[in-house]
Amino acid sequence: MQLHGNKILITGATAGIGEALLHRFVSLGNQVIAVGRNEQKLQALAEKYERVIPFVCDVGKAEDLDRLVMQVEQEHPDTNVLINNAGVQYNYQVAEEPQLLGKMAHEVQVNYLAPLKLIALLLPTLSANNPAAIVNVTSGLGLVPKAQAPVYCGTKAGLHMTTKALRYQLPQVRVFEIIPPLVDTQMTAGRGKGKISPEQLVDEFIRAFRKEKLEVSIGKVKLLRFINRLSPALADRIMKGGV
Repeated sequence: MQLHGNKILITGATAGIGEALLHRFVSLGNQVIAVGRNEQKLQALAEKYERVIPFVCDVGKAEDLDRLVMQVEQEHPDTNVLINNAGVQYNYQVAEEPQLLGKMAHEVQVNYLAPLKLIALLLPTLSANNPAAIVNVTSGLGLVPKAQAPVYCGTKAGLHMTTKALRYQLPQVRVFEIIPPLVDTQMTAGRGKGKISPEQLVDEFIRAFRKEKLEVSIGKVKLLRFINRLSPALADRIMKGGV
């Protein structure tokens, strides 16, 4: 996959993994449609980089997604890469959480339904521009879950399987998956040890993107997958109490 000359839409582009991807792709000579909820941060990125096109959007809201798709179709028909990065994780006990249904619904909408809707609606645009790519950011927790985030783990597992199936159906589009370990972002603040930086993740992904390695296990996820193949029960014990 070429590393320059693309027009790339990145959701969740104002922080963490999404912002690190934005910085790297801009530095490599790409245009980036930066999608996020933080209007001030989006404007700051657009002022810093002339190749950044800001778009305020909450992917958890259907009307915002519809506006985004319309904008891309009308103003950016040369978009050839979609990176579904935006995500949300809540840690809770199902039997005790007072806002259970709201949190569950939000995780499903942001982590699973929004990426699927963007893929479905933007596929004609992407397919018209060669080379075309879809990049879904999932999680090692979609392979082996932790106890405290059951729905988050389920949404990432669902997106992992959907990504594989789309790869079978869409041979004309490169369908990538980034499978991160624990990354040092706002979402993981105060949780866990041994985190990698978003920049380290991007370093690994860019090498895979160039070589068109479509399923990209990052850092410790490689070890997790190895353990899970040898002994799923051991992998479960290791991850069950994860934070």
